[in-house]
Amino acid sequence: QVQLVESGGGLVQPGGSLRLSCAASGFTFSNYAMSWYRQAPGKERELVAAISGSGGSTNYANSMKGRFTISRDNAKTTVYLQMNSLKPEDTAVYYCNAHWLQYNFWGQGTQVTVSS
Repeated sequence: QVQLVESGGGLVQPGGSLRLSCAASGFTFSNYAMSWYRQAPGKERELVAAISGSGGSTNYANSMKGRFTISRDNAKTTVYLQMNSLKPEDTAVYYCNAHWLQYNFWGQGTQVTVSS
């Protein structure tokens, strides 16, 4: 009954902002590092940001630094991705991931489109 459900995607203009959410259930959320990945058409899936189980440590891909912020609320078993200063090249399906030891779970993704 593990479930990761992304929400908050949509169409936004260049320079705009979006906040993605990933609601988790069916596992011990605080044990898991949480990450956001994205995949654009014709490209490999790439890491966007990651956060440790306690929320005390974060990591970002270089192209996201200064624009995106990952956070989590363990009481709500939810992880967030705040995206600012969006660019057309940010257009992709964004996926939520949970990882702990040999366990690895994925959400179904939410579409983000940055376009005029």
